[in-house]
Amino acid sequence: MKFQFPTAYTILFALIAVVAIATWFVPAGQYDRVANEQLGKDVPVPGSYQVVDPQPQGFFDVVLAPIAGFYNPATYEAQAIDVALFVLVIGGFLGIVAHTGAIDAGIAKAMARMEGHEKWMIPILMALFAAGGTIYGMAEESLAFYTLIIPVMIAAGYDAAVGVGSSCWARAWVRWGPPSTPLPP
Repeated sequence: MKFQFPTAYTILFALIAVVAIATWFVPAGQYDRVANEQLGKDVPVPGSYQVVDPQPQGFFDVVLAPIAGFYNPATYEAQAIDVALFVLVIGGFLGIVAHTGAIDAGIAKAMARMEGHEKWMIPILMALFAAGGTIYGMAEESLAFYTLIIPVMIAAGYDAAVGVGSSCWARAWVRWGPPSTPLPP
């Protein structure tokens, strides 16, 4: 029998189970936190670690963990459901459009027009992702666009890492940031 690598869902569920089991053995603790004006968030106070009451996770906690990642079942407060749905919808859209061959045709047309000037794809894509970060705070949502960026960079003669880097660097360094997001020092 040939080894078949487990699916992403299997790996994630196994990690949830391992972490839940660890809650029964690893001592629970936390740091005191204070607001940091420069970062715009609470940060831990060095040397303030203290042991707290453990909260061991049971079977139902493990089963509800994926749902609790989207929203808090106790308060019905949304957590990451907006990002997850955006990535799923964009990923589904790109999958359907890729199946038609439109993406490959668009990449070929863009590369034909930019022949000899492929290096301009990097700042163009960085500007688009920086604008996305500025306009509506796009960060994790850009993951769905890697399926477009990586083939463009490979067609331009670059490595796949350049495509990922174009998005990451744009968000980390070029992004102007919405008012709620502090700029890096």
